[in-house]
Amino acid sequence: MRTELKLTRLDRVFARLDREPERPAHIDVPRMSRHRVVLFSATLAFYLAIVWAVVVTSWLVRLDWQVMFFRPYQQWPEIHAFLDYYVVLGQRGPTAVMVASWLGWRSWRQHTLRPLLTLGAALLLLNITVGAAKYGMGRLGPHYAVTIGSNEMWGGGDIFPSGHTANAVVTWGILAYLASTPRARRWLSALSAVTSLGVGLTTVYLGTHWLSDVVLGWAAGLLILLALPWFEPLIALAEAGIFRLRDSLRSRPGRTAPAPAPVGAPVPIARSAPDEETPVREPAGPARTSRPPLYLAPGPHTARSERTPVTPVGSRRPPHSDRVARTTTTSARPVAGG
Repeated sequence: MRTELKLTRLDRVFARLDREPERPAHIDVPRMSRHRVVLFSATLAFYLAIVWAVVVTSWLVRLDWQVMFFRPYQQWPEIHAFLDYYVVLGQRGPTAVMVASWLGWRSWRQHTLRPLLTLGAALLLLNITVGAAKYGMGRLGPHYAVTIGSNEMWGGGDIFPSGHTANAVVTWGILAYLASTPRARRWLSALSAVTSLGVGLTTVYLGTHWLSDVVLGWAAGLLILLALPWFEPLIALAEAGIFRLRDSLRSRPGRTAPAPAPVGAPVPIARSAPDEETPVREPAGPARTSRPPLYLAPGPHTARSERTPVTPVGSRRPPHSDRVARTTTTSARPVAGG
């Protein structure tokens, strides 16, 4: 009989991940190919062009003011209630929880921490790049604009680029980035594009962002998704470091020491290789003393070998009234013939 240590919930999770330490063969890690580098360079040039067009107060700023004066929320008020809920798909907190739950299940199924670590790296890049651009340019929103026709730059605002739009592109686009098949990647790319496009236009409808904020938010989110393959080696190092930290915590003295077994309890047998012989350990503590059965009457009892055999008297067959004993005389049988 073997006894095993009781594992905690965290130990069960890592045991699940240890069951298949290698990444599944059908899941490929995107690499920074030449095609991706070209797309990244084109998106970066587009990003810089949008920033320059707003800084110099070009036709794009005039288009921002025209859309703002159009006031879409007054033109179509019947969809206002629905879009108030739809814009939540671009908020960082709710979307991060939903996507992290799905990617956590993916990590459990694929026995790897890469999906969750990739999401964390993408959100970290999003906060650094978009946050720095927001507070660096300090553009005011439509509701806080001061001068009609101006670009409202360096006024202490934080809306350029649109955080809702960039977050929608990154959070929902990470599902397509981590897709395991080309077909799933195409469908998820289309779904994330439609979702992020709708979130960006919803912010313009509600009047919380300029149109140029949304366009720059799309470019900012796409830049992060295109640059993720450059960070794959760091993600792999972080995953290996987490497992090393787990192993060091397990190896600390007193971390997994089992409680002392009671006297007479079965001793656990250590598993060994097939070629090695398993050593047999003697049970600890004094040997158990034999106890008399509880159903015996009190008093001295002799062993079976010391008892004198007793032969039962008489026949062991039960008496029958219709049978005649062999010792009794029977009447003479009639003689046939004559």
